[in-house]
Amino acid sequence: MNQAFKITNPSELYDPRSNGYSHIAVVPPNQRIIHIAGQGGENKNGVLSENFDQQVQQVFYNIQHALSSVQAKHTDIAVLRILIVDHNFEKHQTLIQIMQSLWKHHAFPVCTLIPVSRLALDGMLIEIEATAYTA
Repeated sequence: MNQAFKITNPSELYDPRSNGYSHIAVVPPNQRIIHIAGQGGENKNGVLSENFDQQVQQVFYNIQHALSSVQAKHTDIAVLRILIVDHNFEKHQTLIQIMQSLWKHHAFPVCTLIPVSRLALDGMLIEIEATAYTA
């Protein structure tokens, strides 16, 4: 459990952990709020891989760099908003596997996945916006 917020999955709802997310994040007052703009799969030079898996890994790499620049880490993320171009089962499984490896020993953030037909840049296959909280 994170000290800045509490993640819960009520027993009355299905268990979402196998899909790499949680249902509820409760954040007490006076926590530091960190908003990370939607990050795409482009590297520091603006280059996008054509491979979905590599873009997902790059997105989380970008988010981790953004968080570390403000003395936070990925386990401080309470909320993710994920946009995937031409979402399908294989892309979903790839995302879940990467999230399971990142949050291996921690509760998953609450998450909304939104299938889209296009993102801001040509070739961009995924974009993730994050909200993190620290004490």
